[in-house]
Formats: sequence, C-alpha cells, structure tokens
Amino acid sequence: MDKTLEKVLGRWLKQQKSACGAYLNLTVLFGVLTGFALVAQAYLLATMLHGLIIENQPREAFTGEFIALIGVIVLRSALAYGRERISFKAGMLLRSRIRQTVLDKLVELGPVFIKGRPAGSWASIVLEQVEDLHDFYAKYLPQMMLAGFIPLTILAVVFPINWAAGIILLATAPLIPLFMILVGMGAADANRKNFGALSRLSGHFMDRLRGLGTLRLFHAGEREQKAIESASEEFRSRTIAVLRMAFLSSAVLEFFAAVSIAVLAVYFGFSFLDHLDFGHYGAGMTLFIGLFVLILAPEFYQPLRDMGTHYHAKAQAIGAAEALMDLLNHQGDEADDAPCVPFTSETPLSIKLQGAEVLSPDGQVLLGPITAEVIGGEQLAIVGPSGAGKTSLLNMLLGFLSYRGSVLINGTELSSLDRESYRYHLAWLGQEPQLFHGTIGDNVAMGKEMSDEAIYKLLDDARIGDFVRAQPLGLSHPIGEQSAGVSVGQAQRLCLARALGQSAKLFVLDEPTASLDSHSEAAVMQALIDARKGATSVLVTHRLDALIDMDKIWVLDGGKLVQQGDYHTLMAEPGLFSDLCHRQEEA
Repeated sequence: MDKTLEKVLGRWLKQQKSACGAYLNLTVLFGVLTGFALVAQAYLLATMLHGLIIENQPREAFTGEFIALIGVIVLRSALAYGRERISFKAGMLLRSRIRQTVLDKLVELGPVFIKGRPAGSWASIVLEQVEDLHDFYAKYLPQMMLAGFIPLTILAVVFPINWAAGIILLATAPLIPLFMILVGMGAADANRKNFGALSRLSGHFMDRLRGLGTLRLFHAGEREQKAIESASEEFRSRTIAVLRMAFLSSAVLEFFAAVSIAVLAVYFGFSFLDHLDFGHYGAGMTLFIGLFVLILAPEFYQPLRDMGTHYHAKAQAIGAAEALMDLLNHQGDEADDAPCVPFTSETPLSIKLQGAEVLSPDGQVLLGPITAEVIGGEQLAIVGPSGAGKTSLLNMLLGFLSYRGSVLINGTELSSLDRESYRYHLAWLGQEPQLFHGTIGDNVAMGKEMSDEAIYKLLDDARIGDFVRAQPLGLSHPIGEQSAGVSVGQAQRLCLARALGQSAKLFVLDEPTASLDSHSEAAVMQALIDARKGATSVLVTHRLDALIDMDKIWVLDGGKLVQQGDYHTLMAEPGLFSDLCHRQEEA
C-alpha cells in the first residue's frame, strides 16, 4: 500500500475515536493504574523474598506485606477486568457510530448508487469491515499510549537502584517495535487485498443465491459453482497470507523479548557470582535488587509485546478503512456548500425542465438535454423502448441522480431543495413491490402513528381492504421476508396503500402494474386514478392503451425526448409513439 495513502487512512481512523467518548481515556487510565500496581507487586515480592532468604526473618514479620500483596493481586485483576469491559464498550460505541454513518450515507446516495455494486459487497462493508475496526480502538490505540507509559515508569524505578539494568532495558526495548514495524510493513496491504477478495466473494455469492432459480432453469449451476469456487480460493489464499503475517510478527516479538530478558538475567547471575561488579552505585548487589528488576523485566516488555500483538489490528483497520473512507467521502449530487431550501407546497407540484441532462453517479450523460414542462395537477406518462432513459428521469426527479441544466419544482431549482422536505411531498410506487418483515399494519403505516380505521381507509382505496379483513389476524397478518405471505398483486396494492398515506403532491410511478395479472392490474390502475386526483403524477409504463386519459405523454428514445403531446395528437402523427402502439396492438 502506498505510504501516503496509509497515513491518510491512519489519520482518518484516529479522527473517529471521538465516537468512543470517555471510555477510551478510561481504558488508558485503568492501564496506567495497572502499571503502578505491578510495580508495587514486584516491590512486595522482592522485599519478602529478600527478608526470608537473605536476612532469615520469620514469616510472621511479613504479614502486612503478604496481605498487601494479596490486595494488589486482586486490584490488578479488577483493573484488568474493568479495562477489558471498558475497552469493549469503547469499540462498541465506535462500531455503532460508524455503522449508522455508513447507513445514513447510503440513504443519502440513494438506490441508484447502491445498485452499482452487488448487495453482498455492501453487506461486507456494513458488517465485516465495520466489525474489523473494533480492536483498533478497543486495544491498539490504548496500548499505544500504555506502551510508552509503563516502560518509562519501570525505568524510573529501576535506574535509581541499578543503572546497568536500566541501560539493558533501555537498549533492548527498541528492538521489539523495530522488528514489529519491519514484519508488519506488508500487513495493511495484505488486509486491504483480503477485504477486496471478501467483498467480491460476498457480492458474487449473494447475487447467485438470489438468482438460483434462474441458474437452474438455464442449467448454469455448474459454471457458477466453479466461479464461486475460484472466488473462495482467492479469499482463502489472502486470508492465509494475513494469518501468516500475524503469526510471524508474534513469533518475532516473543523471540526478542525472551532474548532481552535473558541478557538481563545473565547480568544479574554473573553479578551474584562476583564476575561483574558495576551498575549498583557502589552499594553492592542484593537479592532484593535482582528479584525486583527481574520480576519487572517481563512487565517492562509486555506492553511492547501487546502492542505488537495488536499491531495486526491496526493493519486490519487500515485495510477496512479504505472502503469506508471512500464511501463516506463520496460526494453525491449535492455539494457540501450547496444551498438547502426547505420545501413546502399545498398545491400539486409543477415540473419545468430547461436543457436538463441526467447524469450517472460517475458523471456520464444518461438522458437529455430535455426541455419540457408539466403543470401542477397534470398527469404525465413517459414511454419509450427499453434503455431510452425513463427510469433515469424518474431517479433524477426523486433526487437520486444529479443533472446539468435546470429542473424547476414549483419554480425552485431541484438541486437547491432540502431533500427530506421535498420527498415528503412525493409518493413512489415501483414495479417491484417491497414489503418488510412485520405485519400488514406496520408496512402500511411505516412508523407513523395511525389508527386502524385510517389504515383500513388506505387499504380500501388501494382495493385490498376486503382481503385484509378476511385474514384471521387482520392488520396483524404477518409479512415474511421477500413479501412472503401475500401474492405479487396483493403486495403491489399494499405498497400502493402505503404510498396513498403520504398525502403526496407528486406521484412517481415506475411500471406499477408490471408482473400483475389483469384483475390486479385493473384494481391498481383504478386506485391510482382515484389517488392522483388533486396531485401531479409521472407514470412510466409500457401499456400504451391505458394512456388515453393522460394529459401529456413524453416519448423517449436513445436518451432524447423525441415526441410530446396527448394521446390523440401523438397517434395522429407519424413517429415512434404510433409505431409502438401499432406493434402492441398486433402482438
């Protein structure tokens, strides 16, 4: 990974730590108190052993020290437990905050942007990659601070009693972080590639799982099985590479910590054998000094070793942060400094396009330029062959695609409107009804406080009230995943009831009767005709015989507006619309 990019990602990660609140500082505080406790523990142990072994004092003389030692051990255990709990809380708050930010960003960018990548890859970002930030904040960042404080504390108590031991500790300490950095240089890049492989595998597997029926019909199961096997093998190899890095770094750190402690032990051993006579300020080498320093030596290197152990958490977090930062920094169709005008309207919305070009998320022109107008209260139909740009135009009106030129809503530029207040006046019904796990009442109300009578009124308007009343549980009739529990036509009418509850001034309808039988189609269309009274509507449809009563029809072809007018006008003139109508009649 490029070092500049790695630094940028590291800064971004540290900027997010405010989400941990005070818990991150509490984690460090408990670690500091643990450092003081271990110094006290080493002092008490060395004092008792020196008195018992060298000075031959009775055990009863150290009752106070023994009780204090038990208290220090209990205190260290309590501090360690509290530190783990608090660090977990810090990581949990961070994950919750980042995940909510990611979901808010996806809502802001809209369905067009989301559909640009497989559903599995989004699941990987929202779930796995956010989870992989936990150890960076819960363990690595606190350990970074403790890796400096605890060794300095131990040096501060060792140097006054033996400068040679202090020099050995001070000289060998940099070996651990040095080799940790050398071994871990490629860890972030390995994790980044691993996340990319996981994202591809998740997206590939999710899409094939959703299209399993189609794959069986076309006898493509074996081919897709091989593709999934190849993606799985790539993910396996990259995961092994990450684990190899982690195990190698741990082994190197353990080796150098053991060597450093061995050097210290050799120094004290030769000193006690009178082969070495320096470092004790002329006061002589005592068992207390040797035990005190040797007991502290593993604790001196432990924070550095822990930092090395958690270093892979940093590499893991940097690998995850790349996709997260790219997503959260992605600019939608609104600039950060764009004006935001609250939108209100008591009348049907008017739409005026002047040289408008609809743009894809990457800036390519999908449709236009178009110059046309819809007066408030008019019923507009948009028709044309597949790929003409009909859905792109709807997504632009919904605020999910950017545009060039001018799009005026009630005389105000669409790009300057506050999206939330603008969409409050919209009702949308697509060709794929989307119901959520819950009850019929929950799906119609969508979080609003609505009485049963009000919900039944909407259901009656959508021509599905009788079906709901016939169910034993009524409004509490359960809806499963993927609209399980109702037919496609019933699901479409339930979605229509939900749309009718918006009291909208603009209905945006994208093939609302697609995949419906003739009975369901007639019921939905009649309900829409009644609902659109007193509101503007924009309807995309391929059923041209149902457009006789529409006020205006726009005919799109190849991203251009090639015809516009009412049904009779367009039928009377040669062009694409009359050709489409004749083809449909002959079919």
